[in-house]
Amino acid sequence: MKQLILLRGLPGSGKSTFAKSLGGIHIEADQYFTHAGEYKFDASQIKNAHNYCQSQTRAWMGHSGEQIKTDKIIVSNTFTQEWEMEAYFEMAKEFDYQVVCLIVENRHGGINLHDVPQDKLNQMRDRFEVKL
Repeated sequence: MKQLILLRGLPGSGKSTFAKSLGGIHIEADQYFTHAGEYKFDASQIKNAHNYCQSQTRAWMGHSGEQIKTDKIIVSNTFTQEWEMEAYFEMAKEFDYQVVCLIVENRHGGINLHDVPQDKLNQMRDRFEVKL
């Protein structure tokens, strides 16, 4: 069965590390900001970063260009709000992928590698939605 795994959590929770351990294709908005191995975040480009992430996911699901579709795709983003995952739910339905959503918590003392300020982390934590 084809799977789309959405990993949610605050910066520093270990989403990327966990995603890489699952195998499959790993996609995240942070990849948009990484060039020649160097991460350079630009807040003015966040919408483009998420569009990139969605287009990469669609390409791997539906075979686009030189990419060959795959049965396991892992997307790791903060996804603090439910609506932020809607485009992925729609793609999964279109391409017949089972969706699994996992929340990754920082219970291991992980560090925020992207230096997101504490006030921003607090804002993200306070708006984090969980649908049960």
